[in-house]
Amino acid sequence: MASMGPQADKKINPASGPPLFLKKISVSGVVQGVGFRPFIFRLAKLSYLTGMVCNTVSGVSIEVEGEENALESFAQNILFKKPPNASISSLNITSFEQIPRRKHSTFTIRTSSQTGTRTVMVPPDLDLCDACLTELFTPGNRRYHYPFTNCTNCGPRYTIIENLPYDRPATSMKSFKLCDECAEEYKTPLDRRFHAQPNACPACGPELSLSDNKGRILAGDPLANTQNLLSQGKTVAVKGIGGFHLVVDAKNEEAVDRLRESKQRPDKPFAVMAKDLQTVEEFAAISPFEKKLITSTEKPIVLLEKKLPFALPSNIAPNQRYIGIMLPYSPLHHLLFNSENLTCLVMTSGNMSEEPIIVDNNEAYEKLNKVADLFLTHNRDILTSNDDSVVKEVDGKHLFIRRSRSYAPVPLHFSFDAGHTLAVGGSMKNTICLTRGSQYYLSQHIGDLKHFESIRHFESVIKHLGEMLLVTPDLIVHDLHPDYASSQYAMQTDIQTIGVQHHHAHAVSCMVENELSGPVLAITLDGTGLGTDGTIWGGEILIAEQLKFTRAAHLSQFKLPGGDEAVKNPWRTAISCLYQILGESVFASSHPIVRSHKKDIATLVTMIEREINSPLTSSCGRLFDSVSALTGLRHSCTYEGQAALELEMAISNSDDSLYSFDIVQGNRPILLSWEPMLCDILADLNKNISPGLISNRFHNTLAAIFSTACGKLRETEKINSVVLSGGVFQNGTLLKRLTRSLTELEFEVYSHHKVPPNDGGLCLGQAVIGRAIVRENTLKKRP
Repeated sequence: MASMGPQADKKINPASGPPLFLKKISVSGVVQGVGFRPFIFRLAKLSYLTGMVCNTVSGVSIEVEGEENALESFAQNILFKKPPNASISSLNITSFEQIPRRKHSTFTIRTSSQTGTRTVMVPPDLDLCDACLTELFTPGNRRYHYPFTNCTNCGPRYTIIENLPYDRPATSMKSFKLCDECAEEYKTPLDRRFHAQPNACPACGPELSLSDNKGRILAGDPLANTQNLLSQGKTVAVKGIGGFHLVVDAKNEEAVDRLRESKQRPDKPFAVMAKDLQTVEEFAAISPFEKKLITSTEKPIVLLEKKLPFALPSNIAPNQRYIGIMLPYSPLHHLLFNSENLTCLVMTSGNMSEEPIIVDNNEAYEKLNKVADLFLTHNRDILTSNDDSVVKEVDGKHLFIRRSRSYAPVPLHFSFDAGHTLAVGGSMKNTICLTRGSQYYLSQHIGDLKHFESIRHFESVIKHLGEMLLVTPDLIVHDLHPDYASSQYAMQTDIQTIGVQHHHAHAVSCMVENELSGPVLAITLDGTGLGTDGTIWGGEILIAEQLKFTRAAHLSQFKLPGGDEAVKNPWRTAISCLYQILGESVFASSHPIVRSHKKDIATLVTMIEREINSPLTSSCGRLFDSVSALTGLRHSCTYEGQAALELEMAISNSDDSLYSFDIVQGNRPILLSWEPMLCDILADLNKNISPGLISNRFHNTLAAIFSTACGKLRETEKINSVVLSGGVFQNGTLLKRLTRSLTELEFEVYSHHKVPPNDGGLCLGQAVIGRAIVRENTLKKRP
């Protein structure tokens, strides 16, 4: 019987057959490193078309010739049958009239073209595909138990790329010469490893090694030894796709405690990697939507509600109802779980506090030798770090907490053309955004820019992304705060810079991802952001457009005695709020927080009265801190946002009861007074009402304050669209309750689903505002 499949060696007589036509097709998007050229090759062969395909600096170029119907079908199938990891942003077809004869006798894949304007998108790191996973555990396969197996559908991409187009010599695989078998796969168009740039096998590819914390290599099988040592309670620094993880057996409470002590991370929750979905369901409740998230090709960390009684040690995520869980996404992860004793592993970023995740072997030995007992490393360089992404479900939609591995740097597409703009974000949870017209390249998570290593990493990401995209910005946009390292970076360049107010950037980031131009009512709630009046904002309702904003309402202000010290020690904020409502009576208060800090209160009151390092703030995040401290949940923090998070976690019921509040409608901005609410909270505490019920009422009251204020603003401003942005909206409870309250008032409510609501999404809004201002100023200068 004749074969019905494509024949790679079949040549067609250039002068024979029915009328011939020609199409030239250019495809842009994520079309390199995802098996796109082999897909085009197979598609052409199936239709008996001739021509060629090659990578270019803008994507993929195709020239194809054959019968008219076959060409039409071919062009449609590019969109309908594209590889699973490909993303097409544009497909341009130039059709030619009938041609006298074929230029090509067959269909070929040509070497990459370096000419033209670079617009190709950087491919993200990809989850291990099913075909490679099957090979990994098939005895007799030459990649059996090989921890670096991959193909065009999976494996590292962004983290190993030096430059584009995406070819092996431009990756960290250039130092590994292909063996004959791998080379044959690499050059065979119908093989799924055709031009898989990280292609390798045990004979020619990267290798694992296991060392002690002095860097001495241990004898024996590195993988089997690692499994045994993890089972014995040891901490292993494991080099992965985007950097090192610190790993312990998640079922070993003592091992988790030692990791906390050595990493100086007493409370912040650890992420857990589970062997499979069945294991996840043993200790976490998971909805159908959450199953889709956790099993998606991006394999993010997903925040899931703990099942009670909790089957893992409580010290993995203390004082939390949720636990961050991910599934294996690299062959090494799958192999680590190939042991009866290991089903759950703590996998936390391999770094020191607040510093970037470590990617270099020598740096890992130097910085982690007092944390890790052993180091499972390899000799494939990681050129760009990429932390795990973190997401959660809120009302059937996903909310990013951190957008990084497998999402970054895939661009987001919006209608607003931002030209060539660099937006450098804020100080915490930093990400940067580089734009190319309507393409917005948000970087991976960079982190807090408070340390030299973080700032160096920030500068490295800007340089690397710019070089890959061949984008030289003509505008840099930064936060108004002059002391942020990101702002200082911008102002030290000789490129035009624009400072943008923090909460305006939050508002516009949400507007852009929902394709809103404004004006809108923007509820922007977070911990800190410099306002245009020199005070710290964070409990705002803005009337926002891309170009401008008006501060329409805000929480009544209070003082932060000690500035950053008040952020680390919420009891200070609580005393300040008590003093604001009680005055000198605070000294006679019987509240436990007053008794606990009696010797410090006089000093704090003096600081407040004399305005000594006690900045004014309207921060909703700090109000959360105050209530958390007053209820006895958290007096001091060991990580950012801890007091507010634990207050949310304490909610014990979901009734609709509220505390009192005032909306003072004198001059603009409207004052949203929390003082009556705090008086009610003190009354509840005197009645021994539980922190869980107080937290529930506090959340309800905040939702009522802001929805009521929006209702009053709608009467005068005639605006019915509301956007919700800022780090406080990582709080799923408040996000849901405020959305419900606003919806019941028939507002159109918009929130974040493409970028985080926290400062990880700030740069998106900055980029749009900055470019809008430049365009407006240019128009004003025209005669």
